[in-house]
Amino acid sequence: MTTRAARIGLVVWTILVVLFLWLPLVLIGVYAFNKSNIQSWPFPGWTTHWFSVAWHNSDVRSSLWLSVKVGLLATGFALVLGSMAAFAIHRFRFFGRESVSFLLLLPIALPGIITGMALNSFYVFAKVPFSIWTIVIGHATFCVVVVYNNVLARLRRTSSSLVEASMDLGADGWQTFRFVVWPVLSTALVAGGLLAFALSFDEIIVTTFTAGAQTTLPIFILDNLRQGQQFPIVNVVALVVIVLTFVPVVISQRLTREAGLIRRAVAPAAAAAQLAETGV
Repeated sequence: MTTRAARIGLVVWTILVVLFLWLPLVLIGVYAFNKSNIQSWPFPGWTTHWFSVAWHNSDVRSSLWLSVKVGLLATGFALVLGSMAAFAIHRFRFFGRESVSFLLLLPIALPGIITGMALNSFYVFAKVPFSIWTIVIGHATFCVVVVYNNVLARLRRTSSSLVEASMDLGADGWQTFRFVVWPVLSTALVAGGLLAFALSFDEIIVTTFTAGAQTTLPIFILDNLRQGQQFPIVNVVALVVIVLTFVPVVISQRLTREAGLIRRAVAPAAAAAQLAETGV
């Protein structure tokens, strides 16, 4: 039985951990509204002027657009490849199945700098010119893992009797996917896609080794921090990166709640039962 002192200690420790993780991010957000271009405390005043300056900065806008394009493309590849891999691992039994699953999960465990260096060496060896596609390939290597994990977890928590009932009622493969499989997996795919986009959007190591002359928002932040210039703009860009990363993670977390899975698991069963009556 947990004692009162243990509960208090756990609460205090949890608060300290949350402050350690979030206090620096909050400070960056606060400094983005600093009226002065010098980071000092207390502030001489508050302003949103630096947001306008950052938006009209051509380097910031081009970096933002590149980050969004890379994130969307990497997410698209991850959704296709991750879903196919999850279906194969879940449905079929074959030699080396666990090894394949391990290899799919390995990129997310490796440090980004290792993945970036390996891809950079491969591109140089194969004489592949650096472009937006080299960045997309680099980001897709770990984005696939996120989608794969989400889809595989949802498949394992979904009763196989739903698919069997649909087939017994006369539904073909497409009808079973449309009325049974897709409603169950849709939230897992959306959640995996949002997480993949968030990971891609704020990735810096892999981008550095595979981008060449390309510049994403994290690279823009790193370059300007090294030069010690435009700190107010850097704070604004950092705040945008935090928000655009935070929002997809929150949405994906809500989509993967167990209650949502249960609600969506009931609807396909009803749809499958209607197939026999309507003959759709």
